[in-house]
Amino acid sequence: MTHQKQHSFGAIYEGIYLLGGARTPFGKFCGTLGAISPTDLGIIASRAALERTSVPANDIEHVIFANIIQSGFDAIYLPRHVGLYTGIPQCVPAQMVQRICGSGFETIITAAEQITLRKCSVALAGGAENMTLTPTVAFGNRTGYRFGQPRFGDMLWEGLSDPSIPTTMGGTAEILAKKYDITREAVDEFALRSHLLASTKSKEGRFESEIVPVASGVLECNGLQPRTFRTTPTKAVLSQDENVRPTSIEELSKLKPSFSSTGVQTPGNSSGIVDGGAAVVVANKWYVSEKGKTPLARLVASASAGVDPRIMGIGPVPAIRAVLELTGLSMDNIGLFEINEAFGAQIIAVERELGLKREKLNVNGGAIALGHPLGATGIRLTHTLALEMQKRGVRFGIASACIGGGQGTAVLLETIPAEKVS
Repeated sequence: MTHQKQHSFGAIYEGIYLLGGARTPFGKFCGTLGAISPTDLGIIASRAALERTSVPANDIEHVIFANIIQSGFDAIYLPRHVGLYTGIPQCVPAQMVQRICGSGFETIITAAEQITLRKCSVALAGGAENMTLTPTVAFGNRTGYRFGQPRFGDMLWEGLSDPSIPTTMGGTAEILAKKYDITREAVDEFALRSHLLASTKSKEGRFESEIVPVASGVLECNGLQPRTFRTTPTKAVLSQDENVRPTSIEELSKLKPSFSSTGVQTPGNSSGIVDGGAAVVVANKWYVSEKGKTPLARLVASASAGVDPRIMGIGPVPAIRAVLELTGLSMDNIGLFEINEAFGAQIIAVERELGLKREKLNVNGGAIALGHPLGATGIRLTHTLALEMQKRGVRFGIASACIGGGQGTAVLLETIPAEKVS
């Protein structure tokens, strides 16, 4: 038998700050944002992030963006085009990063690393995903196919399956449900909490400090080809997350299992497939002090870890434990958690393994209600966490997500008085 050591890697940061950010509303699958390219969603979010942090585009020294399923012909240029159309100088480089569902976190982590290496002082980090536009593709066109075996596939569906196991991401949640003896009733109860919290907080305007409304328009920048984008219908203006909707335990319990006839996962207790973009500004202490900025939070540490792909949803557990070990903190020291709700059974398994108190978790609802736009999720979780920590006066918070293929990533934030920036 081969012995597998549990391995994770991470870092503690000195003087790295999250200044603030913005995101588009998350549009439901085939909904209002369905025709807008991920590049345009990223530009819209980035322009708003700079405006809300009062950071001039000329101050940005590096752009790091994530996009998982390329859903536009120009998607390979996404980070560069986000930078250019946000008005960031042409001399500033741009980079794409990819850690699947952890990619949004990875843009923030990469920004922190670049700043630590003194390659820049302030960076734009973000992610964008249009899951509606995910293509149906054919591999092998140029060399042809064997008779009767054309290789066509839906990139979205195929991307949600791991051929190494082989099973779907939802199938891994079903494995966790059996491992932790999680019932359908428990999963639906968790989902109801997420739906109700998100619906209530949305009506209260809790997400207004995150969201920039999206309407049809044209993105222009000197010397560049204008980018026209359209909502669906064209005159629609989306100002709230579109996947959020009222429900009840009775309605949730009527839904059929999605991944096996006896399974616990349904469309009502799994993360929503949505479209959206998000961006934040990350800076060092020199920039914060020199420009008189009041940061939302300090980025204390981050860690990533690998787990068995069959239970990929447990990934946040070793990542969070690694962050705590790095910093000498305990679960009791953490006042709030934002952990991606990929699947109801998955997030309950994480809760149980960590001994996490539910009242500290996803207090405004999570991806089951809001949705999970792959490349943007880590940014949304981190920004949401920082804002909520400020509102509640919480010192430490952790944002985390599981990752298809068997990984997890976590970041630790700290809120501190402006006079103690160091």
